[in-house]
Formats: sequence, C-alpha cells, structure tokens
Amino acid sequence: MLMTPGPTAVPEPVRETMSRELINPDVDPRFREIYDRLTERLATVYGVDAADAAGSGASRDVVVLGGEGILGLEAAVASLVEPGTEVLCLSNGLYGEGFADFVGSYGGDPTLVAAEHDEPLPLDALDDALAADDADVDLVTMVHCETPTGTLNDVEAALDRIEAAAPRALTVVDAVSSLGGVEVPTDRIDVCLGASQKCFSAPPGLATAAVSDRAWAAMEARDPHSLYANFLPFRDVSDGFPYTHLTTEVVALDAALGLLLEEGLDAVRERHAAAAARCRERGAELGLAPVPNPERSSPTVTAFEVPGRAEALRERLREEHDVVLATGLGEGSEDVLRVGHMGHNARVDRVEEAMDALAAVL
Repeated sequence: MLMTPGPTAVPEPVRETMSRELINPDVDPRFREIYDRLTERLATVYGVDAADAAGSGASRDVVVLGGEGILGLEAAVASLVEPGTEVLCLSNGLYGEGFADFVGSYGGDPTLVAAEHDEPLPLDALDDALAADDADVDLVTMVHCETPTGTLNDVEAALDRIEAAAPRALTVVDAVSSLGGVEVPTDRIDVCLGASQKCFSAPPGLATAAVSDRAWAAMEARDPHSLYANFLPFRDVSDGFPYTHLTTEVVALDAALGLLLEEGLDAVRERHAAAAARCRERGAELGLAPVPNPERSSPTVTAFEVPGRAEALRERLREEHDVVLATGLGEGSEDVLRVGHMGHNARVDRVEEAMDALAAVL
C-alpha cells in the first residue's frame, strides 16, 4: 500500500483510462478537447474563473506543462526572472530554499528570508525585508505546504504584508502538496503551482499553474531563457502546443480531476482533514510527535519525529507489511517518517492500516 506524500496511489478508474488507445496530441483534435476540459476542471479546483465576469480580479489562465512538479517551480522562475530581478524567497523548508537556488541560476538577485524548518514562516523578517531602504522587490516566492516537514504555511498572512508594503511585487506560491486537499488563495497569487502526483492522485508527469494577467505581462517583457521551462508558450495553444504533450498523463489527470469534482471539493477537503486527524491521533497513541505543532500541520501529510530510525522503519514497513511510507528529506532524512494522506489515500481506513503496520514495527 503506497502511503507516501506523492506520488500517491492512482485509483482504478484512472488506470483504466490510461490503458486506452493512445491519442496523438499533435494531429488528433480529441486531445485538444481533453486538454481544454482539463484546464476547466483545474480552474474549478484552483478556485478561479477565466471569464471573471464580475471583475473580481480572480481571473487566471490555467496551463499544464509536460514535466514533474518541480518543472513548475523552475518554469515560474525562468519565466519571471532575469539578471537584476530582486526576489525575496520566504522559506521555512527545503522547497522554499530551493526557490533561491533557481533564482540565482537564472541571474536574479535572491534574498532568502528564512526560518528553521520546524518554525512558522518568518513574517517579521519579511516585514523588515520589505521595509528595507534599498528594497525594490520584483518577486516574492513561498511554499504553501512544505512536504518534508508536513507544515502548512499561512501564506495569506504573508500575502497581506506583501500587498501592503510592495503591491508591485509578483508572487509565486508552490501549492504542489496542498492543491486539491486544502483551499488555496489562488485569487491573491500571481503564479500558483500544482502537480499531478499529489492530491489529484494521477501519475507524476504534469506541472500545473494558474497565472495572473500581470504575471503574463511580466513574462512577455522578458527575453525567454528556455522553451521547456517556460509558461509563456502555453498561454495560447490555439495553433498547437509548443512540444508534443504527455498524452497519457493528460488523459489520466483529466480522469482524476473528474473523480475529485464528482465527489465535491468540500467533501474532499473534509476527507483530508479527517484522515489527518486520525493519523495524528494514532501517532500520539504510539508516542510519536509531529514535526510542526498540530496547528501548523498540513491535512495532506504528517511527518513524525523518529530520531535516527526513519530508514530502518521504512524498510521494515515495506518488507514486513507491504506499506510504503517516506522518510524525511535533506538533513532530516534519518529523523523523520512521513505518512501521505493525500488524494486517494486521504481515507481513514487507509490511515488505520498504515498506522497498524507502523505500530507493529516500532
């Protein structure tokens, strides 16, 4: 049983859809119809309306790139950063820090505004960075759910500060591990990133984004660094895609989103919350503490502290119980064991099975 925080288990109806005859995305008009339906379904999940008839500012174009979720993070930077671009990278984890690496690699000037990985986002430090005399911030990056620690960040509090102090600055938010299981304030984010293999329970291979008009304008004002790590060629695909799209993954994600929307977003989020609560209850019974405090733990993943034992426990779970969990990443790889209760796996019965196995090997 796969209970990792991505890739997640792919339900049978999605696997059946993937087994059908391949569609050539370059010549078969059916593919364009599927892609259009997919972006419409994604817009519903993101909570944006491309029509935006009310003029609320929530209008976003939704695009789907062929590549694993990390492509979205790099493409956001590659599309918006050039030499001299001033970027604040707000971070309390591995992926937040990774944004700064991307910014530097594309010639931008990153300022890492960081907290320890078990702490909240450093909002006071963000205030100081925004208020600095020499601050001329073009872009701010952050992560909604830091998967390595199971932390759900208060991005709205950060967005409040950015909008007040630097309204010109664009915002990029990695919502890869939260989108679909947690409500995301996409209407306040210029580039909101997602991926197929997390809460959507489709195979890895697609990066998604909801992009604001002002982000598109900034992309158009820059010389592109890349074709592949670039959102701009996907803004208008009426004359075809910039490269041969990943047909089977597109069909699979469309089917997975169909299941999600059939269930209903409110029901899906409630299911994630219930699975997370039960996972932490069982963990407490076993004497395991989550890495962040429960108020900051994500409904999509729980990271338990198991100092020095993570890899050994993971191996025993896989070999003795056919349950696959994940260890931590980076410096915490031996000290953290992660249970992914996201997407298809966000079900109390699956959590119970995984935690029964964990109890047996502790």
